[in-house]
Amino acid sequence: MRRKEIVPGVYLGPYSAAMKSKLHVLESRGVTHVVCVRQDIEANFVKPNFPERFRYLVLDIADSPLENIIRYFPVTKDFIDDCLQAGGKALIHGNAGISRSAALVVAYIMETFGLKYREAFLYLQQRRFCINPNAGFVNQLQEYEAIYLARLTIQKLAAQDMPRTPQSTGSIARKRTHEDDDDVEDVCLDVKDR
Repeated sequence: MRRKEIVPGVYLGPYSAAMKSKLHVLESRGVTHVVCVRQDIEANFVKPNFPERFRYLVLDIADSPLENIIRYFPVTKDFIDDCLQAGGKALIHGNAGISRSAALVVAYIMETFGLKYREAFLYLQQRRFCINPNAGFVNQLQEYEAIYLARLTIQKLAAQDMPRTPQSTGSIARKRTHEDDDDVEDVCLDVKDR
């Protein structure tokens, strides 16, 4: 089989790994979900072959540096996470399993394991040496690094139940009292007298 298990339960490969002749292999590996990445002109031959057996996420993405792939990162992560939480396994494939599907898996690895783009890319490349996301996808993966890191920071702060505004701490800022206004007036008068 020409697909590789990248992290437990997540496989990456070419369309040939999801062809009708591979049903027994997919089932023997426990695959329950498939992310099928293609563009419109590939829809006749890169398609869901087993909609009655597997849950599919079909993404129409052109392998072009101008394609906006970053918008598919969250939906792909949610699909894979749902699969794994249900005890399933997911195969992510494009036509060749090199650029589009590889970019989606790099983004998944980045966000799931808190890795930077370069670390996630090298990790994936060690498991599937032929990956080669196009330059536009690489730029978007690098941009996504800041996006998901900010999201992780917000989640951590929320988990720690940190105050969201300075006023809610009581020690950083407090509501001014009428006595405070009197103190300010006294200081102002002292300055004028000098």
